[in-house]
Amino acid sequence: MSGFSIDWLNLREAADHRARDAALMMKALAWLAAHSAEADGSDARKQQNAATIVDLGAGTGSTLRAFSAIANKSDGRRPEINWRLVDQDVALLAEAARRHSQTHSLQAVEQDLSDIKNLPLAGSQLITASALFDLVSAAFIDELVTVLHTCAQQSPIALYSALNYDGTTKWSPDHPLDELVLAAFNRDQQTDKGFGKALGPRANTYIQEKFAEAGFQVITADSPWQLNGDDAELVCALGEGIANAVKNDAEIDADELQQWLAFRQANAGSGRCSVGHMDLLITSVSW
Repeated sequence: MSGFSIDWLNLREAADHRARDAALMMKALAWLAAHSAEADGSDARKQQNAATIVDLGAGTGSTLRAFSAIANKSDGRRPEINWRLVDQDVALLAEAARRHSQTHSLQAVEQDLSDIKNLPLAGSQLITASALFDLVSAAFIDELVTVLHTCAQQSPIALYSALNYDGTTKWSPDHPLDELVLAAFNRDQQTDKGFGKALGPRANTYIQEKFAEAGFQVITADSPWQLNGDDAELVCALGEGIANAVKNDAEIDADELQQWLAFRQANAGSGRCSVGHMDLLITSVSW
């Protein structure tokens, strides 16, 4: 999988956290509370009975931070949580450990994410993945469904998959090249990102279908980025990333693309941008 810099992950985190559907995150916490052992008694007893979340493609721990923030707003029972952060980027894992090893029960695991059968899922009640599954292939999802179906035969398990790109981007003010650039970008999103031919904008539909076919319950919620002048730095970086992704597309004129990018950057402080995403909570049993 293509690497992501700490700077880029830091830049997008505020937009990610605003976009995540809070109600769906609350449901994920409720799942943990319903399917983790009672943790009354001593601190040692609580730790022993804590729920385990395995975060795939954990990066610097953004999902951990999002769950911690939403848990502080929850009125329901909050289980103790052991976090198992899984990534193939050692630098990102080290940054996550630096930020959270003193405040959370945390295990950082360096692992090839494409080696699904060897992912460290044992003992987990919830698996999380954020801004990841639109990068993976249909074969990846097929194998993940098989693995989680096997896990579910032993004990209930859930998957929370957030911020999956849905193929829509809307800019204001608009530009004549917007639709052409978006189409080219969506084509690029379906090229190999390290897991085989990526699902890209088809990820949400494919994931829902395959898990439903395997008997899982699927709940969805929209989670679009809503960016404005306060996010000008992110908007500029987004525009540059899109332009770089489509620069070799046969249907895009290089000079026109540079004009489009200059227009987007010039309006970053006053315009708006919406990037569509979807969150999914997939559970092995109804509850």
